[in-house]
Amino acid sequence: MTALNKTFLPSQRQENRNWFIIDCQGQKLGRLATLITAILKGKIKPHYYPSIDVGDYIILVNADSILVNPKTTHYLVNKPGRPGSSLKIRNVSDSLAKFTIERTIKGMLSETETKRLMRRLNVYSDQNHPHEAQNPIKLNLDNLNFETETK
Repeated sequence: MTALNKTFLPSQRQENRNWFIIDCQGQKLGRLATLITAILKGKIKPHYYPSIDVGDYIILVNADSILVNPKTTHYLVNKPGRPGSSLKIRNVSDSLAKFTIERTIKGMLSETETKRLMRRLNVYSDQNHPHEAQNPIKLNLDNLNFETETK
């Protein structure tokens, strides 16, 4: 008798997490954030399964030079919720690049994934980072095709 279910499910013991390094120089925030969330979740791996965590680590360098659409204005609104306290509104371009990137990626993750996956994201404003011992794989985003191919 043959087994009907031959689907491979990775277990937690088969944990093989890679480290990727991405240069944010001249990259658009939204396009970069969608790629980062896919890598953090592990959706780029062939053995991805939604209930099993197979995601990777990401190092972002040159975060200060990321592109945000200059034609539109994005605002952060902070409403403390206390009586008598005023609304604090500030422009996204005035805030730190690290905060903007983390907030964008956090908004693309579900509530249950956010805390666990955001620990794997490391954002640095310049080229230097302390993760050389992990032998990160450099991702070249110029060769990646974000659009779907139609044949």
